[in-house]
Amino acid sequence: MDIKTTVSRHFGCQRYRRLLCASMALLALGLNAATRADNVTLPDVLIGVTQGFLEFTVEDYLATTQTAGRYEIQVNQLDPRLRMPMCDRELTATLESPSQPIGRVTVKVRCEGASPWTVFVPAQVKLFRDVVVVARPLKRTGIISFEDVALRERDISQINQGYLTSVDQAIGQRLTRPMVTDQVITLVHLEQAEVIRKGDQVVISASSGGLNVRMPGEALSNGGMSEQIRVKNLNSNRVIKARVTAPGQVEVAL
Repeated sequence: MDIKTTVSRHFGCQRYRRLLCASMALLALGLNAATRADNVTLPDVLIGVTQGFLEFTVEDYLATTQTAGRYEIQVNQLDPRLRMPMCDRELTATLESPSQPIGRVTVKVRCEGASPWTVFVPAQVKLFRDVVVVARPLKRTGIISFEDVALRERDISQINQGYLTSVDQAIGQRLTRPMVTDQVITLVHLEQAEVIRKGDQVVISASSGGLNVRMPGEALSNGGMSEQIRVKNLNSNRVIKARVTAPGQVEVAL
């Protein structure tokens, strides 16, 4: 089942009821239109009819902007002091703020009918994804292992810093602060762990096609996984740059 289908089922009954009530109210409004010289909605009609169509328009628009993940959309009530003509065309919607359609958002809804108007509708979008959390209390400067982390569903609109979607992104990293069970790991909690330190004896590997050459070396700088460090080839005494592939292991391209 895709995301849009899930959301349609989640909101389908509510939308149907709103549209049914809105249609009935519009019919009643039409019967009384002759008595309304200015043809402007009153507060009860605005909330009962226009609000229904606005919510439907805003929910549909926000649903189409979401990416992978389960989400919930709640449209806030309009200001009852608003006055606007009934729109004779389908309403259009665009995201006014923020740049990403999650958390607290504002959607600009526009009527481009005979009597055009624009209204800004606030809403709340919760987007749930599986993110990496701490499986047990961890100390500052600790190196994260497979048993330390797990994937849990969280509302990412509540996460300000970058989150992780794979445990592999956390394993082998060093913690910059202590963490408690179920706490979401973000980029500010991590730093690259050094697996090779200056002065360590390393094995330099160089490969090309089926040819593989190994030689002794000495690390001239610290380095984490996949980082480039300076290494001295002890056979030739040449200083080269090599990529860290494992503790005590570096690799150069031939």
